[in-house]
Amino acid sequence: MYAILKTLFWVFVLVLALSFFGISIKSIIESPAGQANFAYLFNLFHQAWQAFVHFAQTKI
Repeated sequence: MYAILKTLFWVFVLVLALSFFGISIKSIIESPAGQANFAYLFNLFHQAWQAFVHFAQTKI
């Protein structure tokens, strides 16, 4: 429970810091570069997950 509250606190602090510097999360996510970066990260995590599942299945 403490870890969840700590994480939420730091997310709140991060959003406040971004707001202080005038950085919009929405504009970052909707930009072509932001979408390309998220697609790349999704693909990277997907490949890592598939490798983990394959590794786990071979060990069972």
